Amino acid sequence: MTDAVVHFEIIGTDPVRLREYYGELFGWEYEVGDTVSEQVSEPGSYGFVDGSTTGAPGLNGGVGGGPGLQPKALFYVGVDDVGAALDRAEELGGRRVFGPDGVPGKLVVGQFTDPEGNLVGVAGPK
Repeated sequence: MTDAVVHFEIIGTDPVRLREYYGELFGWEYEVGDTVSEQVSEPGSYGFVDGSTTGAPGLNGGVGGGPGLQPKALFYVGVDDVGAALDRAEELGGRRVFGPDGVPGKLVVGQFTDPEGNLVGVAGPK
């Protein structure tokens, strides 16, 4: 699949908290196990996200990390209402960076940082 996002990762120092955060925010479900490399996540701390729970079958990802790993991520998640998603992100301990911004009915975007400081985008029609 050319130019399509096929995987994402969110890595932080507290992978359990990050999985809880994104599970609450977007309804993601995880199968916790090991990654291919300990450079990505500590053993037993990587939560695989099945694309069927992201609303985009085939777009799989993972949330993991550990105390010795640097937080990192950037991707956009499609939502129905960008403002509502940003509000919810803040309620759960995130921080709005900007948004909603754009043309309602066409494309509206925003960004927030999660409790670990990872920058994440949301995009939708409203």
